[in-house]
Amino acid sequence: MRGVLIGAGVLVVLYGLLAASLFLMQRRILFLPDTGRPDLARAAIPGVRAMTVTTDDGLALLAWYLPPERDDGQVVLYLHGNAGHIGHRAYRLERYRRLGWGVLLLEYRGYGGNAGSPSEAGLLTDARAGLASLQAMGFPPHRILLWGESLGSGLAVRLAVEQPVAAVLLEAPYTSITDMAWRRFPFVPVNWLLLDRFDSLGAIGGVRAPVLVMHGALDRIIPLAMGLRVYDAAPEPKELWIAEHAGHVDLVEAGAVEAAGDFVARMGP
Repeated sequence: MRGVLIGAGVLVVLYGLLAASLFLMQRRILFLPDTGRPDLARAAIPGVRAMTVTTDDGLALLAWYLPPERDDGQVVLYLHGNAGHIGHRAYRLERYRRLGWGVLLLEYRGYGGNAGSPSEAGLLTDARAGLASLQAMGFPPHRILLWGESLGSGLAVRLAVEQPVAAVLLEAPYTSITDMAWRRFPFVPVNWLLLDRFDSLGAIGGVRAPVLVMHGALDRIIPLAMGLRVYDAAPEPKELWIAEHAGHVDLVEAGAVEAAGDFVARMGP
């Protein structure tokens, strides 16, 4: 009996150490930035310029800006996914150009050579600064499109709750980081430990703009079931676009940008 109690005590201690380690390391586990500075010249996209976006807490963030084709054209605030930096998304700019859209490809704190460390509150501050930059350029709400890719989908939802925009375009959205953490660490009380929750499911009911949910049926990182739950919770008008043969990182190749262009054209300003 004594041996059993000692063994149980050891397991409890080990479990506590594991939970403590996950708590302390959680932002290194959640955020996967490429801290190298992306090279705009290597992207070789004509008409794109680098600019600085200043946040309310004083950070100077890198961004790449492509103006819309027409003076009255629409512009995308692109909030990218978790891994890498904006240089890994440069190939998307040409597809947006074909639609006549402009793009502000915003880089987050702690990513792409920017100062600071990523967190939910920090990235939301960055996203707000990106939107404010477009507003300062003279873009009214009916010309601003929010595109949230994966992790960025939670930021796009939060921004659209706070301010009017023309449309919210969600690429591979998740319900919450809490749900994602449960999938990866089902043996840990993530509700007690998680600092960054990105609760898209709880927030999306407050969006007052057309919502397009785009998801790959073969997505193994953020399962389609999560995208369907986000879609179900979104208010009208909304549409769902599923790429039957795509996963998490190949939605653009499957036609997501063109699907979004069709959606925005049908929704109108």
